[in-house]
Amino acid sequence: MKKIFLCSICNINSGTCNEDCKFCSQSVKYKADIERYRQKPMEQILEEARRLEALGALGFCLVTAQKGLDDKTLDFVCNVASTLKREVPRLRLIACNGTASFEQLNELRRAGVSAYNHNLETSREFYPQVCTTHPWDERYETCENVNRSGLKLISGGIFGMGETQEDRLSMLYSLKELNPISVPLNFYHHNAALPLNPSPLTIDESLELISLARKILDKADRIMIAGGREITFKERQHEIFEAGANSIVIGNYLTTAGREAHADLMMLQDLGFEIAMTPEDK
Repeated sequence: MKKIFLCSICNINSGTCNEDCKFCSQSVKYKADIERYRQKPMEQILEEARRLEALGALGFCLVTAQKGLDDKTLDFVCNVASTLKREVPRLRLIACNGTASFEQLNELRRAGVSAYNHNLETSREFYPQVCTTHPWDERYETCENVNRSGLKLISGGIFGMGETQEDRLSMLYSLKELNPISVPLNFYHHNAALPLNPSPLTIDESLELISLARKILDKADRIMIAGGREITFKERQHEIFEAGANSIVIGNYLTTAGREAHADLMMLQDLGFEIAMTPEDK
C-alpha cells in the first residue's frame, strides 16, 4: 500500500524579510496584510507541533522570514529545535531559514535538525525577474552547503510565476544536480499586495508538471505538493498522487490557511493510502 508523507510548517518568525521577492507576502516591501512577529513563543510552537504530530505529520519545518541566518536567528532556531527534540521526539525537524553557511548548518544539525529546506524557486535564468536583492547562485550554494553538512536536503520551487516551460525544465535539472531527498512543488498563489500577477496554471498543466518532476527527479524519495495545492487543484486534489506526488503539507502554510486537516486525512483514507510514520517508509 502506498504511503504518503505528511509535512507541516511552523512560521516561527513572520513578515520581517527585507528582500524584494515578488512572489512572497513576507517581504516588508509590499506591505501585504499578514501577521508579523519576530519570534513566536515557544509554548505556541510546542502546541502546534503536538497538534500536527497527532494528525500524522512526520516533518515539522521551522521557517523564518529573512534572507538568511544571522547569529540571533541561529540561536533562536537551535533553542526551538532542542526543545522540540526533547518534547516531541517523533517529529523530524526541518529548518528553513534562508541562505546558510556550512558552519551554521552544522550548528542546526547539532541542535537536532535533520533536514534543511532551501528552494531554488525557479530557473537561474528567470530568477532576476522575480528577485533582485540576492542572486540565484546564493540559493544553489546554500543547497550545496546542506549536502556537505550531512543534513538532508529539501529543495524545490514555484510554478506559475510567468516562467516558460524551458525555465521549469532548467529548475528541475538544477535540482537533479543537487539530489534532494524531498522536492516541494509550490503553485503560485497571488496576493493583491504583490506585483506578480500572471495567468494561473490550469489543473491539467499543473498535474503534468508534477509528472515531469517525478520523471526527472527519479532519485528523490518524495515529491511534495505544498503551497497553492487547494487553490490550484480544487476538487481534483486526489489526482496529484496519480501524477507522482507522495507527500503533502498538512495544516496551514506560511501566511495562508490550508485545507482543514481532517479533510486531507479523509481524502487519503478514501484513496486507500497509509500515512508514513518513519522517514524509511515506502
